[in-house]
Amino acid sequence: MSSMKKRILIFSTAYFPLIGGAEVAVKEITGRINDFEFVMVSPRLRKDLPETEQMDNLTIHRIGRGNNFDKFRLFLQGPKYAKSLGEFGAIWSIMASYAGFTALRYKKENKQVPFLLTLQEGDTKAHIYSRAWFVWPYFKQIFKKADRIQAISKYLADWAREMGAKAPIDIVPNGVDIGRFQDTRNKIQTDEKDIITVSRLVDKNGVEDLIKAMAFLSENVHLIILGDGELKGHLEEVSKNNNLDKRIHFVGNVAPKEVYNYLAKADVFCRPSLSEGLGNAFLEAMSVGLPVVATKVGGIPDFLVDGETGWFCEVKDPRSIAEKIKYILDEKNKEEVLRVMENAKKMVKEKYGWELVAQKMERIFNLLVFGGKSEK
Repeated sequence: MSSMKKRILIFSTAYFPLIGGAEVAVKEITGRINDFEFVMVSPRLRKDLPETEQMDNLTIHRIGRGNNFDKFRLFLQGPKYAKSLGEFGAIWSIMASYAGFTALRYKKENKQVPFLLTLQEGDTKAHIYSRAWFVWPYFKQIFKKADRIQAISKYLADWAREMGAKAPIDIVPNGVDIGRFQDTRNKIQTDEKDIITVSRLVDKNGVEDLIKAMAFLSENVHLIILGDGELKGHLEEVSKNNNLDKRIHFVGNVAPKEVYNYLAKADVFCRPSLSEGLGNAFLEAMSVGLPVVATKVGGIPDFLVDGETGWFCEVKDPRSIAEKIKYILDEKNKEEVLRVMENAKKMVKEKYGWELVAQKMERIFNLLVFGGKSEK
């Protein structure tokens, strides 16, 4: 194995300490694969972030001056900068975003280097189009020029085909840190019941619908909201206007290690999403034995079967959300709820551990680099 072919070039629009599902996935995967060297080129975005940094088996090079324009700088300067870092066995783009456009430029200049596109997008197709319509033909080339595509759900794999992808598509989901999220919940039995959601406070996560659902639930039911975002002020107003502010608790952003402590003390996890690429927060909740209520959108049906591993509620329907929560909290349904919780916990352990995900990704890297590559 030549040292050049052992090197994977990653383009990503953000990276730690700026955390989302895609960033966590890259960290967990690269930290578990030792046969390849990973080199990332990413926008700097913040002035306090170092230009170069080593994290486990990943070297990060940040481009720019520490502001949002650095995303454009990635596209403008990224391919040339990456060229200065030496030769690579493959390019890996994290999502069809600024990183995808940068990888596309690099691919066009280095046709012999195979291009892997990872799809982690959680927004609706309409929302993605609203941001990229003016470069749509160029955007579609990201999919068409990829030599291989890894999608975290069937929904995203189908989207890739809609966008014109002809390359092999592997469905490899994001994972869960089984070591952290494996203990039985330590909920103290009281009359008060806690519904929990872990969500960015943006429209697609349906938090407003969940807040409104609280009006249909009894006074002893509280809602714990972990996360922050642009809609926080609006959602606080919704809570007050519906006389729910004493029962709704905005915790804000919580360190990933602390999320478990909140999940372990809750009674039901609910995120009535309008769209989801996959939804790691659901898997983490399932892994601690927390019953889950979700909507049948995006990648969620990959892991949630109604009445088997969780429960579906209707989209944008607070009354439907409340009905499912009531059903789970009803003592008459306790045996069924326990069965569903155990099914979900077992499924996450068997299919969604990061070790398994990393093994599948290593196989993809080997196929891409050594199993033949196309020139487009």
